[in-house]
Amino acid sequence: MLEPPTESGRGGASGAGGVPATGGATGTGGATGTGGTTASNPCAGQHTVTEFALPLQRSQPRSIVAGPDGNLWFTEYNADIVGRISPVGDIAEFHVLTGNSGPFGIVTAPDGTIWFTEVLAHRVGYIAPAGQVVEISLTEPASLPRNLALGPDDKPWFTGYLPEHVASVSDAGVGSILLTCPGDGVWVGITTGPDDNLWLTGQGADSICRLSLTGLAARFALPRAGSQPWGIAAGSDGALWFAEYGVSRIGRITTAGAITEFETPTAESYPVSIVAAPSGALWFTEDKGNNIGCITTAGEIVEFPVPTKDSSPDGIALGPDGNIWFAEQVGDKIGRINP
Repeated sequence: MLEPPTESGRGGASGAGGVPATGGATGTGGATGTGGTTASNPCAGQHTVTEFALPLQRSQPRSIVAGPDGNLWFTEYNADIVGRISPVGDIAEFHVLTGNSGPFGIVTAPDGTIWFTEVLAHRVGYIAPAGQVVEISLTEPASLPRNLALGPDDKPWFTGYLPEHVASVSDAGVGSILLTCPGDGVWVGITTGPDDNLWLTGQGADSICRLSLTGLAARFALPRAGSQPWGIAAGSDGALWFAEYGVSRIGRITTAGAITEFETPTAESYPVSIVAAPSGALWFTEDKGNNIGCITTAGEIVEFPVPTKDSSPDGIALGPDGNIWFAEQVGDKIGRINP
């Protein structure tokens, strides 16, 4: 069980009551439509949204992940904090060691450590099971570490070591460094696919990159310029699903590189992050749409409004309690929706 460090733990805020959300708009087949909401559709029906206010305003929570202790862990970019929230909404906060560091991505390692990136401080850090906070300075001063994911080797990998490089990390420091697909842009999102490759999203390159741990890379261009793909996750159908921020679409790519896109019902919704649920559906955040979206593997989309106006939902994760949890970057809240 992880406990707060003596000097940096803080008390939490109480949670607000849940708001039943019914998806009013649905989409199917890559275009906005009137897709059915049948009993067999895991996105259909009411899904209660509950929000929990963070202790600090303008803390900008960004990424969130399930921890080994039954809680959720998240980064607070503007407050130099890694936070922890229990399934009932109890919050504790842990200050990182470096000020103005910009905690951003976060992931849980198999040994129970919580890894996070510090994009402004050019560092990665972790909170050990015993509670201590450790930071690792990157040897490359131009590093802007962003998102984290467990690789096929069960090591944390992060984007932004350099614009076209990813790296693994451990408590001994940076391990393997791999060149990603070449292209004009920064690779931001990262996940491990069912094929045991790393899959990356190219925000500026409008591409998806498949990268093996031996360094073999393949680049797949997206159909639309300015798509700005961000979050990416492995789906239950054996494909990778990703959020196209710039064109308000959810994309699907097979491990062979075949791409399909699905337009969100809300125009200019700007989807950011995505995660798979046990039901087989995938859930995603809409930055400007202020919705939590749900998409089936058949491409049908239902959206659920976040109660706080203009909250800018960002990171999203499947919680140990089976619920979907998300960070509200502008709302300074952590949200929960039952899938």
